[in-house]
Amino acid sequence: MLGLKLPTDPRWVNIVEKNIDEILTDHAYCEQKAASTAISLIVSFPEYTELVEEMVALSREEMGHFKMVHDLILKRGNTLGRDRKDDYVIQLIKFFPKGGSRTTQLVHRLLYAGLIEARSCERFRLLSEELEDKKLAEFYHKLMISEAGHYTMFLKFARKYGELEEVNKKWNSLLEYEAQIMKDLSKKESIHG
Repeated sequence: MLGLKLPTDPRWVNIVEKNIDEILTDHAYCEQKAASTAISLIVSFPEYTELVEEMVALSREEMGHFKMVHDLILKRGNTLGRDRKDDYVIQLIKFFPKGGSRTTQLVHRLLYAGLIEARSCERFRLLSEELEDKKLAEFYHKLMISEAGHYTMFLKFARKYGELEEVNKKWNSLLEYEAQIMKDLSKKESIHG
């Protein structure tokens, strides 16, 4: 369903289980960055009313997810650690050239956001199926369902605002590029990397 060209190495869950606290901190910041992305799209493209309305709802939902993860961190007797750079996102956003029309810029940002959500969904599915901690596995199952909806929403908007054939071509090219990035990742205690 997600269209990802390279699935996450299942051994990544072993890294997660040995580093739950680090993963939870990274996950909390991923949720905060997702909310920030939604707000940034509102600020950058206010004339797209339907997009703005969806991004308002998304920013609320993502901050709700941030709170859920933060609450889990506190429940485990920890505090939120410091944010770290996300190598996955840093590499991913190098794919499309900078510039172009406003529509092109919007489509590129929507495709990046859709792919990040798709990868998060895939990772959450893996965690929901493989974690030994069943309560944590259930937590990730609930989030997986939400991430799938986000992925499809971003892709829908990219196809609505861009030329369909061109958007689909860009999406497939981005998926191929992302698969190359993933070959070098899945070795760290982070949601994407």
